[in-house]
Amino acid sequence: MNAEDAQKLARRFIELPQEKRRLFLQGLWEEGVDFSLFPIPADVGIPERQGLSYAQQRMWFLWQLDPQSPAYNLPMAVRLEGELERVALQDAFDALVTRHETLRTRFRQQDGGIRQEVLEPLSVTIGFEDLTALLPAKQDEQVSKLAQVEAMAPFDLAEAPLLRIRLLKLSDSEHVLLLTLHHIVADGWSLNLLIDEFIHLYDTACSGRQAELPALPIQYRDYALWQRSWLEAGERERQLIYWRDKLGGEHTSLELPTDRPRPAIPSYRGARHEFRIDPWLSDQLRALAKRHNVTLFIVLLAAFKLLMQRYSGQSAIRIGSPIANRHRSEVEGLIGCFINTQVLHTEIDPLIDVGELLRRVKETVLGSQVHQDLPFEQLVEALGVKRNPGSTPLFQVLFNHQTNVLDIKLGTTNGLTIKPLQREQQIAQFELALDTYESQQGLSASLTYATDLFDERTIERLARHWLNLLAGIVRQPERRIGELPLLSPEEYRQIVHDWNRTEARYPSERGVHQLIEDQVVKTPDAVALVFGEREMSYGELNRR
Repeated sequence: MNAEDAQKLARRFIELPQEKRRLFLQGLWEEGVDFSLFPIPADVGIPERQGLSYAQQRMWFLWQLDPQSPAYNLPMAVRLEGELERVALQDAFDALVTRHETLRTRFRQQDGGIRQEVLEPLSVTIGFEDLTALLPAKQDEQVSKLAQVEAMAPFDLAEAPLLRIRLLKLSDSEHVLLLTLHHIVADGWSLNLLIDEFIHLYDTACSGRQAELPALPIQYRDYALWQRSWLEAGERERQLIYWRDKLGGEHTSLELPTDRPRPAIPSYRGARHEFRIDPWLSDQLRALAKRHNVTLFIVLLAAFKLLMQRYSGQSAIRIGSPIANRHRSEVEGLIGCFINTQVLHTEIDPLIDVGELLRRVKETVLGSQVHQDLPFEQLVEALGVKRNPGSTPLFQVLFNHQTNVLDIKLGTTNGLTIKPLQREQQIAQFELALDTYESQQGLSASLTYATDLFDERTIERLARHWLNLLAGIVRQPERRIGELPLLSPEEYRQIVHDWNRTEARYPSERGVHQLIEDQVVKTPDAVALVFGEREMSYGELNRR
Protein backbone atom coordinates (compact mmCIF):
# COMPACT_ATOMS: atom_id res chain seq x y z
CA MET A 1 0.00 0.00 0.00
CA ASN A 2 1.46 3.35 -1.03
CA ALA A 3 1.28 6.59 0.94
CA GLU A 4 -1.58 7.99 -1.15
CA ASP A 5 -3.76 4.90 -0.56
CA ALA A 6 -3.00 4.99 3.16
CA GLN A 7 -3.97 8.66 3.31
CA LYS A 8 -7.27 7.95 1.55
CA LEU A 9 -8.10 5.13 3.96
CA ALA A 10 -7.21 7.29 6.94
CA ARG A 11 -9.47 10.11 5.74
CA ARG A 12 -12.25 7.67 5.01
CA PHE A 13 -11.99 6.26 8.54
CA ILE A 14 -12.21 9.72 10.14
CA GLU A 15 -15.18 10.69 7.98
CA LEU A 16 -17.21 7.62 8.96
CA PRO A 17 -19.89 7.95 11.65
CA GLN A 18 -18.65 6.76 15.03
CA GLU A 19 -20.83 3.63 14.99
CA LYS A 20 -19.24 2.41 11.74
CA ARG A 21 -15.58 3.00 12.58
CA ARG A 22 -15.13 -0.17 14.62
CA LEU A 23 -16.36 -2.42 11.77
CA PHE A 24 -14.13 -0.55 9.32
CA LEU A 25 -11.14 -1.02 11.59
CA GLN A 26 -11.90 -4.71 12.17
CA GLY A 27 -11.99 -5.23 8.41
CA LEU A 28 -8.55 -3.69 8.04
CA TRP A 29 -7.16 -5.82 10.86
CA GLU A 30 -8.56 -8.96 9.24
CA GLU A 31 -6.73 -7.99 6.07
CA GLY A 32 -3.50 -7.66 8.05
CA VAL A 33 -3.29 -3.89 7.69
CA ASP A 34 -1.62 -2.01 10.56
CA PHE A 35 -3.99 0.87 11.02
CA SER A 36 -1.69 2.63 13.49
CA LEU A 37 0.79 3.33 10.67
CA PHE A 38 -1.71 5.32 8.62
CA PRO A 39 -0.89 9.03 8.34
CA ILE A 40 -2.97 11.38 10.45
CA PRO A 41 -5.19 13.27 8.00
CA ALA A 42 -5.27 17.05 8.19
CA ASP A 43 -8.36 19.23 8.52
CA VAL A 44 -11.03 16.57 7.97
CA GLY A 45 -14.08 18.78 8.29
CA ILE A 46 -12.98 19.85 11.77
CA PRO A 47 -15.52 22.23 13.29
CA GLU A 48 -14.46 25.53 14.79
CA ARG A 49 -14.99 23.96 18.21
CA GLN A 50 -14.23 20.32 18.88
CA GLY A 51 -13.45 17.84 21.63
CA LEU A 52 -10.18 17.56 23.51
CA SER A 53 -7.46 14.96 23.22
CA TYR A 54 -7.28 12.57 26.15
CA ALA A 55 -4.21 14.35 27.52
CA GLN A 56 -6.01 17.69 27.31
CA GLN A 57 -9.05 16.16 28.95
CA ARG A 58 -6.90 15.09 31.90
CA MET A 59 -5.40 18.57 32.22
CA TRP A 60 -8.88 20.10 32.13
CA PHE A 61 -10.09 17.70 34.83
CA LEU A 62 -7.15 18.53 37.10
CA TRP A 63 -7.65 22.26 36.51
CA GLN A 64 -11.32 21.93 37.45
CA LEU A 65 -10.29 20.31 40.73
CA ASP A 66 -8.10 23.28 41.64
CA PRO A 67 -8.13 26.24 39.19
CA GLN A 68 -5.59 28.15 41.30
CA SER A 69 -3.01 25.36 41.32
CA PRO A 70 0.31 26.03 39.54
CA ALA A 71 1.12 22.29 39.41
CA TYR A 72 0.68 22.09 35.64
CA ASN A 73 2.39 25.32 34.68
CA LEU A 74 5.41 24.90 32.41
CA PRO A 75 7.82 27.72 33.26
CA MET A 76 11.07 28.42 31.45
CA ALA A 77 13.61 31.22 31.83
CA VAL A 78 16.34 32.06 29.32
CA ARG A 79 19.07 34.68 29.30
CA LEU A 80 19.48 36.76 26.13
CA GLU A 81 22.99 38.12 25.65
CA GLY A 82 23.65 40.67 22.93
CA GLU A 83 21.74 43.52 21.32
CA LEU A 84 18.01 42.70 21.42
CA GLU A 85 15.55 43.91 18.77
CA ARG A 86 12.25 44.34 20.65
CA VAL A 87 10.19 44.59 17.44
CA ALA A 88 11.74 41.38 16.08
CA LEU A 89 11.04 39.69 19.42
CA GLN A 90 7.35 40.59 19.12
CA ASP A 91 7.22 39.50 15.47
CA ALA A 92 8.83 36.15 16.30
CA PHE A 93 6.30 35.28 19.01
CA ASP A 94 3.37 36.49 16.88
CA ALA A 95 4.61 34.18 14.12
CA LEU A 96 4.80 31.28 16.58
CA VAL A 97 1.21 31.89 17.70
CA THR A 98 0.11 31.98 14.06
CA ARG A 99 2.01 28.79 13.21
CA HIS A 100 0.80 26.69 16.15
CA GLU A 101 -2.94 26.63 16.81
CA THR A 102 -2.46 25.42 20.38
CA LEU A 103 -0.88 28.78 21.29
CA ARG A 104 -4.21 30.49 20.47
CA THR A 105 -6.60 27.83 21.78
CA ARG A 106 -9.02 28.23 24.67
CA PHE A 107 -11.25 25.69 26.41
CA ARG A 108 -14.91 26.17 27.23
CA GLN A 109 -17.91 24.13 28.27
CA GLN A 110 -20.49 23.74 25.52
CA ASP A 111 -23.42 21.39 24.96
CA GLY A 112 -22.63 19.43 28.10
CA GLY A 113 -19.00 18.85 27.15
CA ILE A 114 -15.63 20.58 26.91
CA ARG A 115 -14.60 22.05 23.58
CA GLN A 116 -11.33 23.53 22.39
CA GLU A 117 -11.74 26.68 20.34
CA VAL A 118 -8.97 27.92 18.06
CA LEU A 119 -8.90 31.70 17.74
CA GLU A 120 -7.73 33.67 14.74
CA PRO A 121 -4.04 34.67 14.75
CA LEU A 122 -3.39 37.31 17.39
CA SER A 123 -0.60 39.45 18.74
CA VAL A 124 0.66 38.09 22.04
CA THR A 125 1.27 40.45 24.95
CA ILE A 126 4.88 40.67 26.14
CA GLY A 127 5.23 42.14 29.62
CA PHE A 128 8.29 44.31 30.24
CA GLU A 129 10.31 45.18 33.35
CA ASP A 130 13.28 47.56 33.28
CA LEU A 131 15.74 46.51 36.01
CA THR A 132 18.73 48.54 34.77
CA ALA A 133 18.57 50.91 37.76
CA LEU A 134 19.25 48.07 40.21
CA LEU A 135 22.66 46.83 41.33
CA PRO A 136 23.61 43.35 39.98
CA ALA A 137 22.83 41.60 43.29
CA LYS A 138 19.42 43.29 43.47
CA GLN A 139 18.81 42.42 39.81
CA ASP A 140 19.40 38.74 40.53
CA GLU A 141 17.07 38.94 43.51
CA GLN A 142 14.33 40.61 41.47
CA VAL A 143 14.73 38.21 38.54
CA SER A 144 14.35 35.27 40.91
CA LYS A 145 11.28 36.86 42.52
CA LEU A 146 9.57 37.65 39.20
CA ALA A 147 10.39 34.18 37.83
CA GLN A 148 8.70 32.64 40.86
CA VAL A 149 5.65 34.89 40.48
CA GLU A 150 5.29 33.90 36.82
CA ALA A 151 5.74 30.20 37.51
CA MET A 152 3.17 30.17 40.31
CA ALA A 153 0.48 32.38 38.73
CA PRO A 154 -2.57 30.32 37.65
CA PHE A 155 -4.06 30.27 34.14
CA ASP A 156 -7.68 30.62 33.13
CA LEU A 157 -8.14 27.89 30.52
CA ALA A 158 -11.20 29.66 29.13
CA GLU A 159 -8.98 32.49 27.86
CA ALA A 160 -6.29 32.45 25.16
CA PRO A 161 -3.41 32.49 24.70
CA LEU A 162 -2.30 30.09 27.43
CA LEU A 163 1.16 31.53 27.05
CA ARG A 164 2.69 34.26 29.21
CA ILE A 165 5.81 36.15 28.18
CA ARG A 166 7.73 38.62 30.31
CA LEU A 167 10.94 40.41 29.29
CA LEU A 168 13.31 41.69 31.99
CA LYS A 169 15.96 44.19 30.93
CA LEU A 170 19.22 44.03 32.90
CA SER A 171 21.29 46.18 30.53
CA ASP A 172 21.38 47.16 26.87
CA SER A 173 23.10 43.85 26.10
CA GLU A 174 21.49 41.50 28.62
CA HIS A 175 17.86 40.47 29.11
CA VAL A 176 15.96 37.63 30.77
CA LEU A 177 12.93 36.13 29.04
CA LEU A 178 10.34 34.38 31.22
CA LEU A 179 8.02 31.99 29.37
CA THR A 180 5.14 30.14 31.00
CA LEU A 181 2.66 27.83 29.27
CA HIS A 182 -0.09 25.65 30.65
CA HIS A 183 0.39 21.92 30.25
CA ILE A 184 -2.92 21.63 28.37
CA VAL A 185 -1.27 23.24 25.30
CA ALA A 186 2.35 22.09 25.66
CA ASP A 187 4.83 19.61 27.14
CA GLY A 188 8.58 19.42 27.70
CA TRP A 189 9.23 18.53 24.04
CA SER A 190 7.16 21.60 23.07
CA LEU A 191 9.40 23.93 25.09
CA ASN A 192 12.46 22.85 23.08
CA LEU A 193 10.52 23.30 19.84
CA LEU A 194 9.37 26.73 20.91
CA ILE A 195 12.93 27.93 21.60
CA ASP A 196 14.30 26.42 18.37
CA GLU A 197 11.61 28.02 16.23
CA PHE A 198 11.80 31.31 18.11
CA ILE A 199 15.52 31.55 17.29
CA HIS A 200 14.82 31.03 13.59
CA LEU A 201 11.86 33.43 13.48
CA TYR A 202 13.71 36.11 15.45
CA ASP A 203 16.68 35.82 13.13
CA THR A 204 14.57 36.19 9.99
CA ALA A 205 12.58 39.06 11.52
CA CYS A 206 15.83 40.94 12.24
CA SER A 207 17.13 40.43 8.71
CA GLY A 208 13.81 41.02 6.95
CA ARG A 209 13.94 37.58 5.31
CA GLN A 210 11.03 35.17 4.92
CA ALA A 211 10.89 32.42 7.53
CA GLU A 212 11.86 29.01 6.14
CA LEU A 213 10.38 26.65 8.71
CA PRO A 214 8.88 23.51 7.14
CA ALA A 215 5.10 23.53 6.85
CA LEU A 216 3.29 21.61 9.59
CA PRO A 217 1.54 18.56 8.10
CA ILE A 218 -1.27 18.75 10.69
CA GLN A 219 -2.37 20.83 13.66
CA TYR A 220 -2.98 19.56 17.19
CA ARG A 221 -6.74 19.33 16.82
CA ASP A 222 -6.21 16.97 13.83
CA TYR A 223 -4.28 14.72 16.19
CA ALA A 224 -6.97 15.02 18.89
CA LEU A 225 -9.67 13.85 16.46
CA TRP A 226 -7.46 11.05 15.16
CA GLN A 227 -6.52 9.82 18.64
CA ARG A 228 -10.13 9.61 19.78
CA SER A 229 -11.23 7.89 16.58
CA TRP A 230 -8.48 5.29 16.73
CA LEU A 231 -8.82 4.45 20.43
CA GLU A 232 -12.62 4.44 20.45
CA ALA A 233 -12.70 2.13 17.44
CA GLY A 234 -11.16 -0.72 19.45
CA GLU A 235 -7.55 0.07 20.31
CA ARG A 236 -8.50 1.29 23.78
CA GLU A 237 -10.00 -2.08 24.76
CA ARG A 238 -7.08 -4.02 23.30
CA GLN A 239 -4.57 -2.10 25.42
CA LEU A 240 -6.78 -2.21 28.50
CA ILE A 241 -6.56 -6.01 28.53
CA TYR A 242 -2.82 -5.74 29.16
CA TRP A 243 -3.09 -3.07 31.87
CA ARG A 244 -5.88 -4.83 33.78
CA ASP A 245 -3.78 -7.99 33.87
CA LYS A 246 -0.60 -6.11 34.82
CA LEU A 247 -2.02 -3.88 37.55
CA GLY A 248 -4.76 -6.16 38.90
CA GLY A 249 -7.52 -5.01 41.20
CA GLU A 250 -5.50 -3.84 44.21
CA HIS A 251 -4.20 -0.27 44.00
CA THR A 252 -2.33 0.33 47.25
CA SER A 253 -0.47 3.61 47.61
CA LEU A 254 3.28 3.65 48.12
CA GLU A 255 3.69 4.57 51.77
CA LEU A 256 7.03 6.31 52.12
CA PRO A 257 8.04 7.56 55.57
CA THR A 258 7.66 11.35 55.61
CA ASP A 259 8.79 14.15 57.88
CA ARG A 260 5.23 15.47 58.13
CA PRO A 261 1.74 13.96 57.70
CA ARG A 262 0.29 14.09 54.20
CA PRO A 263 -2.05 17.09 53.86
CA ALA A 264 -5.60 16.54 52.64
CA ILE A 265 -4.96 19.04 49.82
CA PRO A 266 -1.35 19.36 48.63
CA SER A 267 0.14 22.83 48.13
CA TYR A 268 2.38 21.57 45.27
CA ARG A 269 5.27 23.55 46.72
CA GLY A 270 8.50 21.81 45.87
CA ALA A 271 12.27 21.92 45.94
CA ARG A 272 15.03 20.12 44.07
CA HIS A 273 18.20 18.38 45.18
CA GLU A 274 20.77 17.96 42.40
CA PHE A 275 23.77 15.65 42.49
CA ARG A 276 26.24 13.92 40.19
CA ILE A 277 27.08 10.24 39.83
CA ASP A 278 30.77 9.42 40.10
CA PRO A 279 32.37 8.71 36.66
CA TRP A 280 33.69 5.35 37.91
CA LEU A 281 30.22 4.30 39.03
CA SER A 282 28.69 5.55 35.77
CA ASP A 283 31.11 3.41 33.74
CA GLN A 284 30.39 0.37 35.90
CA LEU A 285 26.62 0.84 35.53
CA ARG A 286 26.92 0.98 31.74
CA ALA A 287 29.06 -2.18 31.77
CA LEU A 288 26.50 -3.95 33.96
CA ALA A 289 23.70 -2.90 31.61
CA LYS A 290 25.62 -4.26 28.62
CA ARG A 291 26.27 -7.62 30.33
CA HIS A 292 22.58 -8.08 31.10
CA ASN A 293 21.38 -6.77 27.71
CA VAL A 294 19.40 -3.89 29.21
CA THR A 295 19.57 -0.12 28.94
CA LEU A 296 21.07 2.22 31.51
CA PHE A 297 17.51 3.48 32.07
CA ILE A 298 16.48 0.03 33.31
CA VAL A 299 19.47 -0.26 35.67
CA LEU A 300 18.80 3.15 37.23
CA LEU A 301 15.07 2.45 37.48
CA ALA A 302 15.70 -0.98 39.06
CA ALA A 303 17.87 0.58 41.78
CA PHE A 304 15.23 3.24 42.41
CA LYS A 305 12.51 0.60 42.70
CA LEU A 306 14.69 -1.32 45.16
CA LEU A 307 15.17 1.88 47.17
CA MET A 308 11.40 2.44 47.29
CA GLN A 309 10.93 -1.19 48.45
CA ARG A 310 13.45 -0.70 51.25
CA TYR A 311 11.91 2.60 52.37
CA SER A 312 8.28 1.46 52.21
CA GLY A 313 8.61 -2.23 53.15
CA GLN A 314 6.16 -3.02 50.34
CA SER A 315 6.80 -5.56 47.57
CA ALA A 316 4.52 -4.27 44.79
CA ILE A 317 6.33 -1.14 43.62
CA ARG A 318 4.64 1.19 41.14
CA ILE A 319 6.53 4.12 39.71
CA GLY A 320 5.23 6.51 37.09
CA SER A 321 7.36 7.29 34.04
CA PRO A 322 6.58 9.95 31.42
CA ILE A 323 6.81 9.18 27.70
CA ALA A 324 6.90 11.74 24.90
CA ASN A 325 4.17 9.84 22.97
CA ARG A 326 5.43 11.28 19.68
CA HIS A 327 6.13 8.11 17.75
CA ARG A 328 4.10 9.47 14.81
CA SER A 329 6.15 11.60 12.41
CA GLU A 330 3.26 14.03 11.89
CA VAL A 331 3.37 15.24 15.50
CA GLU A 332 7.13 15.62 15.97
CA GLY A 333 7.06 19.33 15.10
CA LEU A 334 3.88 20.30 16.95
CA ILE A 335 3.60 22.35 20.12
CA GLY A 336 0.96 20.53 22.15
CA CYS A 337 0.21 18.20 25.02
CA PHE A 338 1.21 14.71 23.84
CA ILE A 339 3.00 13.39 26.90
CA ASN A 340 1.55 10.29 28.55
CA THR A 341 2.44 8.59 31.84
CA GLN A 342 3.08 4.87 32.18
CA VAL A 343 2.67 2.96 35.42
CA LEU A 344 5.69 0.65 35.82
CA HIS A 345 4.62 -2.13 38.21
CA THR A 346 7.22 -4.62 39.44
CA GLU A 347 7.16 -7.17 42.26
CA ILE A 348 10.37 -6.73 44.28
CA ASP A 349 11.47 -9.86 46.17
CA PRO A 350 14.46 -9.28 48.49
CA LEU A 351 15.61 -12.89 47.89
CA ILE A 352 16.31 -12.50 44.15
CA ASP A 353 19.67 -11.42 42.76
CA VAL A 354 20.51 -8.37 40.64
CA GLY A 355 20.16 -10.25 37.34
CA GLU A 356 16.61 -11.32 38.16
CA LEU A 357 15.73 -7.79 39.30
CA LEU A 358 16.93 -6.37 35.98
CA ARG A 359 15.01 -9.05 34.07
CA ARG A 360 11.77 -8.20 35.88
CA VAL A 361 12.15 -4.46 35.37
CA LYS A 362 13.02 -4.96 31.69
CA GLU A 363 9.89 -7.06 31.21
CA THR A 364 7.83 -4.31 32.86
CA VAL A 365 9.30 -1.56 30.69
CA LEU A 366 9.00 -3.43 27.39
CA GLY A 367 5.39 -4.43 28.08
CA SER A 368 4.49 -0.86 28.96
CA GLN A 369 6.09 0.52 25.80
CA VAL A 370 4.07 -1.81 23.58
CA HIS A 371 0.89 -0.52 25.28
CA GLN A 372 1.87 3.13 25.68
CA ASP A 373 -0.99 4.69 23.69
CA LEU A 374 -3.68 4.25 26.32
CA PRO A 375 -4.03 7.66 28.01
CA PHE A 376 -3.32 7.61 31.72
CA GLU A 377 -6.67 9.19 32.56
CA GLN A 378 -8.48 6.47 30.59
CA LEU A 379 -6.56 3.82 32.53
CA VAL A 380 -7.51 5.36 35.89
CA GLU A 381 -11.16 5.53 34.87
CA ALA A 382 -11.25 1.98 33.47
CA LEU A 383 -9.68 0.51 36.63
CA GLY A 384 -12.16 2.32 38.85
CA VAL A 385 -9.45 3.82 41.05
CA LYS A 386 -10.85 5.98 43.84
CA ARG A 387 -9.46 9.49 43.62
CA ASN A 388 -7.80 11.19 46.56
CA PRO A 389 -7.15 14.95 46.18
CA GLY A 390 -3.99 14.54 48.21
CA SER A 391 -2.40 11.86 46.01
CA THR A 392 -1.88 10.84 42.38
CA PRO A 393 -3.88 7.74 41.43
CA LEU A 394 -1.94 4.50 40.72
CA PHE A 395 1.49 5.92 41.66
CA GLN A 396 3.00 8.55 43.93
CA VAL A 397 6.62 8.58 42.76
CA LEU A 398 8.00 9.39 39.29
CA PHE A 399 11.18 8.39 37.44
CA ASN A 400 12.39 10.06 34.25
CA HIS A 401 15.62 9.39 32.33
CA GLN A 402 16.85 11.79 29.66
CA THR A 403 19.65 11.08 27.21
CA ASN A 404 21.82 13.39 25.14
CA VAL A 405 21.03 16.31 27.42
CA LEU A 406 22.74 19.40 26.06
CA ASP A 407 22.80 22.96 27.36
CA ILE A 408 20.91 25.41 25.17
CA LYS A 409 23.44 27.87 23.84
CA LEU A 410 22.50 28.99 20.36
CA GLY A 411 23.46 32.27 18.66
CA THR A 412 21.68 33.88 15.75
CA THR A 413 23.37 35.70 12.90
CA ASN A 414 22.20 38.84 14.64
CA GLY A 415 24.58 38.15 17.51
CA LEU A 416 22.01 37.21 20.15
CA THR A 417 22.97 34.26 22.37
CA ILE A 418 20.35 32.28 24.29
CA LYS A 419 21.23 30.39 27.45
CA PRO A 420 19.07 28.61 30.00
CA LEU A 421 18.69 30.45 33.29
CA GLN A 422 18.97 28.15 36.28
CA ARG A 423 16.03 28.54 38.64
CA GLU A 424 15.10 26.97 41.94
CA GLN A 425 12.40 24.35 41.63
CA GLN A 426 9.19 25.75 43.10
CA ILE A 427 6.60 23.16 42.03
CA ALA A 428 6.27 19.44 42.82
CA GLN A 429 3.53 17.57 40.95
CA PHE A 430 4.34 14.35 42.85
CA GLU A 431 5.53 13.37 46.30
CA LEU A 432 8.93 12.50 44.85
CA ALA A 433 10.44 12.49 41.37
CA LEU A 434 13.89 11.23 40.33
CA ASP A 435 15.29 12.64 37.08
CA THR A 436 18.51 11.26 35.64
CA TYR A 437 20.49 12.86 32.82
CA GLU A 438 23.02 11.47 30.36
CA SER A 439 25.20 14.06 28.63
CA GLN A 440 28.70 14.52 27.36
CA GLN A 441 29.58 15.83 30.81
CA GLY A 442 28.57 12.52 32.45
CA LEU A 443 25.67 11.15 34.45
CA SER A 444 23.77 13.34 36.90
CA ALA A 445 20.46 13.29 38.76
CA SER A 446 17.99 15.41 40.67
CA LEU A 447 15.27 14.66 43.20
CA THR A 448 12.24 16.95 43.13
CA TYR A 449 10.18 16.61 46.28
CA ALA A 450 7.06 17.98 47.94
CA THR A 451 8.13 20.27 50.77
CA ASP A 452 4.78 19.52 52.42
CA LEU A 453 6.22 16.08 53.19
CA PHE A 454 10.01 16.08 53.19
CA ASP A 455 12.88 18.09 54.63
CA GLU A 456 15.96 18.81 52.55
CA ARG A 457 18.25 16.62 54.67
CA THR A 458 15.83 13.68 54.31
CA ILE A 459 16.08 13.91 50.53
CA GLU A 460 19.87 14.28 50.66
CA ARG A 461 20.03 11.07 52.71
CA LEU A 462 17.68 9.32 50.27
CA ALA A 463 19.96 10.32 47.37
CA ARG A 464 22.97 8.86 49.20
CA HIS A 465 21.09 5.62 49.82
CA TRP A 466 20.24 5.31 46.11
CA LEU A 467 23.90 5.82 45.21
CA ASN A 468 24.87 3.20 47.80
CA LEU A 469 22.50 0.70 46.18
CA LEU A 470 23.91 1.49 42.73
CA ALA A 471 27.43 0.85 44.02
CA GLY A 472 26.29 -2.40 45.66
CA ILE A 473 24.63 -3.56 42.44
CA VAL A 474 27.84 -3.23 40.41
CA ARG A 475 30.16 -4.55 43.12
CA GLN A 476 28.10 -7.54 44.24
CA PRO A 477 25.61 -8.42 41.48
CA GLU A 478 25.45 -12.05 42.67
CA ARG A 479 24.10 -11.12 46.12
CA ARG A 480 20.44 -11.11 47.08
CA ILE A 481 19.11 -7.61 46.54
CA GLY A 482 17.80 -7.53 50.11
CA GLU A 483 21.39 -7.83 51.32
CA LEU A 484 22.82 -4.98 49.24
CA PRO A 485 24.08 -2.15 51.46
CA LEU A 486 21.74 0.79 51.83
CA LEU A 487 23.89 2.62 54.40
CA SER A 488 27.44 3.86 54.01
CA PRO A 489 29.97 2.42 56.50
CA GLU A 490 29.93 5.72 58.41
CA GLU A 491 26.12 5.81 58.63
CA TYR A 492 26.02 2.12 59.63
CA ARG A 493 28.51 2.73 62.43
CA GLN A 494 26.55 5.73 63.68
CA ILE A 495 23.16 3.96 63.72
CA VAL A 496 24.23 0.50 64.89
CA HIS A 497 27.04 1.37 67.28
CA ASP A 498 27.18 5.05 68.25
CA TRP A 499 23.45 5.49 68.87
CA ASN A 500 23.28 2.19 70.80
CA ARG A 501 25.89 3.08 73.37
CA THR A 502 23.42 3.12 76.24
CA GLU A 503 25.63 1.66 78.94
CA ALA A 504 25.57 3.56 82.23
CA ARG A 505 27.60 3.36 85.49
CA TYR A 506 25.71 2.50 88.68
CA PRO A 507 27.09 2.76 92.24
CA SER A 508 28.27 -0.68 93.38
CA GLU A 509 28.77 0.23 97.06
CA ARG A 510 25.02 0.64 97.78
CA GLY A 511 22.18 -1.86 97.56
CA VAL A 512 19.03 -1.54 95.45
CA HIS A 513 16.88 -0.94 98.53
CA GLN A 514 19.05 2.02 99.46
CA LEU A 515 18.69 3.51 95.93
CA ILE A 516 14.92 3.17 96.27
CA GLU A 517 15.03 4.97 99.64
CA ASP A 518 16.95 7.84 97.98
CA GLN A 519 14.22 8.13 95.34
CA VAL A 520 11.49 8.11 98.02
CA VAL A 521 13.04 11.25 99.50
CA LYS A 522 13.02 12.96 96.06
CA THR A 523 9.60 11.86 94.65
CA PRO A 524 7.58 9.77 97.14
CA ASP A 525 4.38 10.02 95.07
CA ALA A 526 5.91 9.17 91.67
CA VAL A 527 4.89 5.83 90.13
CA ALA A 528 7.43 3.10 90.79
CA LEU A 529 5.59 -0.07 89.70
CA VAL A 530 2.74 -0.80 87.24
CA PHE A 531 0.90 -4.11 86.96
CA GLY A 532 -2.21 -4.19 84.78
CA GLU A 533 -4.36 -1.31 86.03
CA ARG A 534 -2.63 -1.18 89.45
CA GLU A 535 0.09 1.36 90.23
CA MET A 536 2.38 1.71 93.26
CA SER A 537 4.29 4.82 94.26
CA TYR A 538 7.86 4.87 95.58
CA GLY A 539 6.55 5.71 99.06
CA GLU A 540 4.17 2.69 99.10
CA LEU A 541 6.86 0.43 97.70
CA ASN A 542 9.27 1.50 100.44
CA ARG A 543 6.68 0.96 103.21
CA ARG A 544 5.95 -2.56 101.93
